[in-house]
Amino acid sequence: MAYLNFDKTLLANLDRSLSKEMIRTNRAGAYNSTTLVDCNTRKYHGQLVLPLPHLSDDNYVLLSSLDETVIQHGAEFNLGVHKYGENTYNPSGNKYIREFDCEVISKTTYRVGGVVLTKERMLVSFEPRVLIRYTLVESGSPTLLRFRPYLVFRSVNELAQANPRACANMDECANGRVNRMYEEFPSLYMQFSKQVTYHHAPAWYRGIEYIKEQERGYDYQEDQLVPGYFELPMKKGESVIFSAGISEVNPAVLKTMWKKDLERRAPRVDMFACLKNSAQQFYKRDGDTCYLIAGYPWFHASAREEFFSACSCTMGIGRPEYWEVIMDKTAVPEVTAYIEGHLEKVALQQMDAPDALLWFVRSIQEYAYYVDRKTVAQKYGDLLWNILVFIRRQQHPRLRLHSNGLLWVDGTHEPATWMNAVEDGRPITPRTGYVVEINALWYNAIRFVAELMRLLQRDTMADMMDYKAEQLQTSFVSTFWNGMYLDDYVVDSYHDKEVRPNQIWAVSLPYSPLDRKQQKAVVDICTKELYTPKGLRTISPKSGYYRPVYIGGQKERDRNYHNGPVWPFTISAYGKAYLKVYQRSGESFIRRLLVGYEAEMSELCIGTINELYDGNPPFKGHGGMSYAPSVSAVIALCNTLNDFDK
Repeated sequence: MAYLNFDKTLLANLDRSLSKEMIRTNRAGAYNSTTLVDCNTRKYHGQLVLPLPHLSDDNYVLLSSLDETVIQHGAEFNLGVHKYGENTYNPSGNKYIREFDCEVISKTTYRVGGVVLTKERMLVSFEPRVLIRYTLVESGSPTLLRFRPYLVFRSVNELAQANPRACANMDECANGRVNRMYEEFPSLYMQFSKQVTYHHAPAWYRGIEYIKEQERGYDYQEDQLVPGYFELPMKKGESVIFSAGISEVNPAVLKTMWKKDLERRAPRVDMFACLKNSAQQFYKRDGDTCYLIAGYPWFHASAREEFFSACSCTMGIGRPEYWEVIMDKTAVPEVTAYIEGHLEKVALQQMDAPDALLWFVRSIQEYAYYVDRKTVAQKYGDLLWNILVFIRRQQHPRLRLHSNGLLWVDGTHEPATWMNAVEDGRPITPRTGYVVEINALWYNAIRFVAELMRLLQRDTMADMMDYKAEQLQTSFVSTFWNGMYLDDYVVDSYHDKEVRPNQIWAVSLPYSPLDRKQQKAVVDICTKELYTPKGLRTISPKSGYYRPVYIGGQKERDRNYHNGPVWPFTISAYGKAYLKVYQRSGESFIRRLLVGYEAEMSELCIGTINELYDGNPPFKGHGGMSYAPSVSAVIALCNTLNDFDK
């Protein structure tokens, strides 16, 4: 049996199957996403969702669903699933599903009487086109397939409503039809690999509901336009390919296109193979440039998330060529332009975040594990030195270097760290002043750059950096160490003593300002109060601010966001810190920790890891269905354990 395989018992039970989603991307921004039974539960779901830069920075759903109907002897069996009001599902095609498999590409097997039909789908690499292949495996009599396209042509952040402006016209194209629902949108070409009959019968299907949006307190009902339907006869053993894209394709090449793209796919035979596949889903190529999207379905490319994730999602999975295009060709020029003051267009969001450049330095440091360090010094040494000079000269708009060597940030009016939820325009967690992980990253960056300067035989520069680091180390300990663990932030005379996971980076980073006894104390309190099988809680359950469940409306979820739920991206720092402190005796514990993520491969969005989880059992997943820092952190921990065995 395949690693990602689900049987009819689960799929027929909508209470269980609707919680399991899938997402596939084309590595250029487009994606295909729905549940395992093809019932869309989010407004972000769709058969073809793609960026349209001329409209906005959002993604856009063109083809929401494609309903299939099997017709034999005049009897119709609709395989689609849609939710309407009062918990009504019509049709309820999930009852015909016998198996869902996603070892290489998603494959659904239906049985309707004596008919066995399979449906496989993939996105064409670097092209906004979804291909769906139908194969009639078994059939004892003539079989007709009918296809109804559900069109919406809207942003993922909106919902469609029936309106007279929508165009239902379907013009002819090779083996199919083309629709342009609104003038500002591109045309959608719907084509088949064989001749097909089209019947024009436009109708609005009103009140389709998205249960995930309802749970999140958003509007959740929309109307979808079905302009008509396609029909074609099929014989036993025959396959036909459906294509939906914003450009016309020659139907004769669809089978070759399918075969060529299928050969590029790697099987998901274990957890690491799933994570490797998921990591590559975050790539977004745009000509000669490439970014790492922070996650799906609503994220964009963001500096902090990209720099945190880049090394594990490229070098860590054996894709060094993507490190070169993501970091060397794209991020490095953007970082250089930023510190030199002539960055005209910010492609990476939050480049000016106080910790963004420090995470960039850390990313280069991670890269140094995979290549010769002298090469790293020659390639990045000058840039990293210039970053430190940029910060030391007070040129960063949101960082201030004080005489004690510590970095100070103002997080009272605008979030300064990854704990960035806001309410009424102000941070819910106003971490300000001296922030623990920012200064841990700063200390590590200074020591690392000093190391590179020595490799470049710039000893005077290295000595100066080491001197600054020694001063900073003394200030760090006297400021943050409270005798038991590290304060989360310090501003004026106030020391925030909430036990949060941010202190773990002061241990996990290669250069730690703490002595071994202090490192052990930090690891132990994180283990005792924050550790869960999914990562570290964002605050201790002993805190009066502890709100572990990420539910409710937008305001309630924002208040809970960083005050209890577990963020898996912290797990790599925790695992490295634990192994640093406990060495070989801690290995079995960290290996057991990974078992919790093994189970996640078949939960929620299959084959990947969510943005966050509840802080209390059963640690239910929430947020973005696939999040680059979460995936990269588990990859990093897997690689750390592999290196630990060598």
